Amino acid sequence: MEERTVTVRDGLFETKLRTGGSGEPLLFLHGAGGLRGWDPFLAELARRYTVYAPAHPGFESSSGLEHVDDVVDLVVYYNDLLDALGIESLHVVGHSMGGMIAAELAALSPHRVQRLVLANAVGLWLDKHPVADFFAMTSDQLGIALWHDPESEVAKAMMAVPEDEQAQMQAYLVRMQHLATAGKFLWPIPDKGLKKRIHRVKAPTLILWGQSDGLVPVAYAQAFQSSIHGSQVSIMQRCGHMPMYENPTGFVEEVSGFLNGA
Repeated sequence: MEERTVTVRDGLFETKLRTGGSGEPLLFLHGAGGLRGWDPFLAELARRYTVYAPAHPGFESSSGLEHVDDVVDLVVYYNDLLDALGIESLHVVGHSMGGMIAAELAALSPHRVQRLVLANAVGLWLDKHPVADFFAMTSDQLGIALWHDPESEVAKAMMAVPEDEQAQMQAYLVRMQHLATAGKFLWPIPDKGLKKRIHRVKAPTLILWGQSDGLVPVAYAQAFQSSIHGSQVSIMQRCGHMPMYENPTGFVEEVSGFLNGA
């Protein structure tokens, strides 16, 4: 894996980018929690694809958030990033908030997206099945919402608070940074007009969802399917909002099978 900074739009943006693997290019767009590094599911995908995993503006060390007002601006930014990387089109996999960005990219710049995977994506709104307000949740409430089994080893590891006081403070600051950035696009509800544009998605699309998602109910899988012509749904059992961490092997198999046209 290579980690580097990519300059976008003559320096208005500095993007932290992790890249690895070989094969067809694949863009992974992370959710509101950010990435934890070169996660195992990314490493596994990189055995089959050239994976590009940027940190969105305002996440980690990626700068330029002040030049982004809404999700349409984010689509323009991602077009600029792909231009800077010299990539005309590629597969796009988006998780949660990243799923919303991926769907917007596929709707507004359809020439960029060869195949699209939306994993536990936000962006639509169902009054009967509201997306949980994770901004107001305690750590315990968030753990229950995110994970099929909050007591599993992976859930405990990812929700653990560092013992070192300095590390605790750093983790807290990063979390606040990410929440503040996510709030710009998701608060008060994650409905920013995607429903008016989603009919423009032409890429073959897989909607992948954890059955036990307590943050974005599984009903949204059907909502996305009904909004994207010809899309297909796959529900991962014993997974919540974080299927790529709870079942990385199953997640990669689902994604790879679809991208390979299976």
